[in-house]
Amino acid sequence: MFEPTDAIDFARAPSSYQLPADQALPKHRRNGRLQHLGELFGACDSMRALFETIRRVSAADATVVVLGESGSGKELVARAIHRISNRKACPFVPVNCGALADTLIDSELFGHERGSFTGAARTHRGCFERANGGTLFLDEITEMRPDMQVKLLRALESGRFSRVGGDGEITTDVRIIAATNRDLRAAVSAGKLREDLLYRLNVFPIHVPPLRERAGDIAELAEHFLGKSCALEGMTGKRLTPEALALLAEYRWPGNVRELRNLMERAAILVDGEEVRAEDLAVWLEGPAAEEGVGLRGEIERRESDAIRRALEGADWNVTQAAAGLGIDRTNLHRKMRKYGIARR
Repeated sequence: MFEPTDAIDFARAPSSYQLPADQALPKHRRNGRLQHLGELFGACDSMRALFETIRRVSAADATVVVLGESGSGKELVARAIHRISNRKACPFVPVNCGALADTLIDSELFGHERGSFTGAARTHRGCFERANGGTLFLDEITEMRPDMQVKLLRALESGRFSRVGGDGEITTDVRIIAATNRDLRAAVSAGKLREDLLYRLNVFPIHVPPLRERAGDIAELAEHFLGKSCALEGMTGKRLTPEALALLAEYRWPGNVRELRNLMERAAILVDGEEVRAEDLAVWLEGPAAEEGVGLRGEIERRESDAIRRALEGADWNVTQAAAGLGIDRTNLHRKMRKYGIARR
């Protein structure tokens, strides 16, 4: 572990900083400026500062709240903190508070005893138990209903909780990392976050910069994601033309790094030839440039609709299983089902 005064030098960083081989930078980018910490990539000043902050806070055990827009990499920050912390040998348990039904969040967080409610056929260990010794990541914390925020606050302050339907208390040792895309003070004012929970969570806030503020990273990030997607698909490597790179630099990226990664995945699969041109990308980007690409966009949506239907049929229309197979959450799958009018016949 580096001393706090050391500058981060990823060329000599310990193995805990390195990606697995299947996630490493493509060979043509190993000598580029792009650096990484876990699955976070960047070279601009704001990302170097973020890497340094992660390294410092990982050595402590303070509660962290990660702030940033959707798609900016908040969960990747949480995973990076866990991965180089003293808790790295224990579980990292992520929970999307916004994706859990109100009737399930109590059971999911704290567990339940067998027979405690209809359908509780066995004892269930909640996230606090499963994360014991490790890190519990609470994403979209401001979407948790107020009465659950009270129970969460008690568990955070005492380290004790009870399962639904249980009499005894369980003690757990977890590090909490929360995340939200909302302004915390505004969330309190709007009644979305209890003020006492705000003070409990906001021990060490970390801001993740949006991609539009990382213009110097966009070209290398795009080439990294494109190279990785081509490799995963077993395709010959593609390259972005200068005009395509200029288009990416000018775009505002409302979906941040996630949007850029998804765009490069589409380009790897759908663009013929070795060059990805600006006109190839414009059809998928929001704004006037997309208007000429309605036909291709429609083809993409048709393929997505078909893939969703196949996943649902393969899972016997179990939405949870189908969402897992597609690599998306239940909420997103339900939204896409409504968009495409997909229902069990």
